[in-house]
Amino acid sequence: MQRVAEAIKVEFGEQVEIIEKSAKRIFVYIDKKKIKNIIHFLFVDLGARFSTASGIDDPGYFEILYHMAFDKEGMFVTVKTQINKSDPEIDSITSIVPGAEWIEREIHELLGIKFKGHPNLKRLLLADDWPEGVYPLRKEFPQVRRE
Repeated sequence: MQRVAEAIKVEFGEQVEIIEKSAKRIFVYIDKKKIKNIIHFLFVDLGARFSTASGIDDPGYFEILYHMAFDKEGMFVTVKTQINKSDPEIDSITSIVPGAEWIEREIHELLGIKFKGHPNLKRLLLADDWPEGVYPLRKEFPQVRRE
């Protein structure tokens, strides 16, 4: 883990905040404008495997978490970035990691975050007649249980 954390520190310096959660997991906080830079560094330069991404609706902002695996070291690096709710968009990483295409579509569909440069943000999960602008994983979406 030290090799990966040190490489990130050398490459990005003050642009990142690194928090070691355990011996096998670190979180890296970075501005959304730098997301493609760090994903490229981890995936291409350091050889990480893209595992998945997650989207979270936090009070005041959205958060995207990119989970990268370093299989030889048996560790995960989670890159976290915040997105303003009034302008919910971020650069797509699909030009670097083609395997991110479906998870970015899912996050777009369920949280309403636009991934700039994504090749195909069409619906993936919700019904064709699902109303536009209604995102079921946002906190304001009513969570009503159907009988």
